[in-house]
Amino acid sequence: MSSSPAQQQPSPLLFFQTINAYQRTEALKAAIELDVFTAVGEGANRAADIASRCSASERGTRILCDYLTIMGFLNKDGSNYSLTPDSAIFLDKRSPAYLGGTLEFMLTDRLTDNFKNFAEVVRKGGSLDEEGGTVAPDNPIWVKFARGMAPMIAMPAEIMAKLVDPDANSKLRILDIAAGHGLFGIAFAKNNPQAEIVALDWPKVLEVAQENASKAGVSNRYSTIPGSAFDVDFGSGYDLVLLTNFLHHFDPPTCETLLRKVYGSLNDGGRAVTLEFVPNEDRISPPEAASFSVMMLGSTPSGDAYTFSELEKMFANTGFKRSELHPLPPSIQQVVISYK
Repeated sequence: MSSSPAQQQPSPLLFFQTINAYQRTEALKAAIELDVFTAVGEGANRAADIASRCSASERGTRILCDYLTIMGFLNKDGSNYSLTPDSAIFLDKRSPAYLGGTLEFMLTDRLTDNFKNFAEVVRKGGSLDEEGGTVAPDNPIWVKFARGMAPMIAMPAEIMAKLVDPDANSKLRILDIAAGHGLFGIAFAKNNPQAEIVALDWPKVLEVAQENASKAGVSNRYSTIPGSAFDVDFGSGYDLVLLTNFLHHFDPPTCETLLRKVYGSLNDGGRAVTLEFVPNEDRISPPEAASFSVMMLGSTPSGDAYTFSELEKMFANTGFKRSELHPLPPSIQQVVISYK
């Protein structure tokens, strides 16, 4: 008689890990505020040396660094700490890909407060923010986004530009909707010297985009339209319209209202290029993309992480002939290219 595999015993471990997850957030935030990763990267390897460099207690530093090692942000050999490859790239202030500045946006009260009464958010089916959450008109949170998130976006923006315009040998007029930091449009301008970019966003956000365009040396091919994408006149004659991390803020009817404007602004044969967190049809995989729907539930009245079939339907309903889905490794996001 064959024996069946032993069943895994029930364990409360996942419960306690999840309930205490706030400690992980606060430990990482503290390490960034104290410059722990930069200190280690500069050669302070023992708790006492790191503490001295960070103006912190040795006991507190030792416990924090041990916890960061447990989480996977540091390595430990005996009493010596060192950076992991990921921490060296993303958490050492000397790195051009440093992500510490994203905390000002990602941990701002305007986002985190939405999750302090999440049961009520679930009951309501959307953000409790009476002003409209992150999609409130001219929300100052998007200036923080534009200034804080740019280092994380630079690489995927360059990859997306080469995916969409691989030959980079023809004149392109590009509308960048909800441009934010402007790096997506800027990447197209850097990739193709004949590309002209028109960036659309709130006025204060566009100031950040214009600063970045100037730094990139493309300001002579970079113009702006201030205001709401739903209200302002786009004009026409665009070869590409970029919709990066925008559609997920709204419900499908609202998205389709915008996409009709996008369709009308494109030349024949023009393309809409959408960057999104795209879950599989089961809506639980891949976990990083699928879980983004929770962020939208908490921070917007009706946003969501849309599957490709849902996005494809929105574009088809607004006149686009076909849509293609393209991975964008190493990013967890994907690109949808829709053809007029």
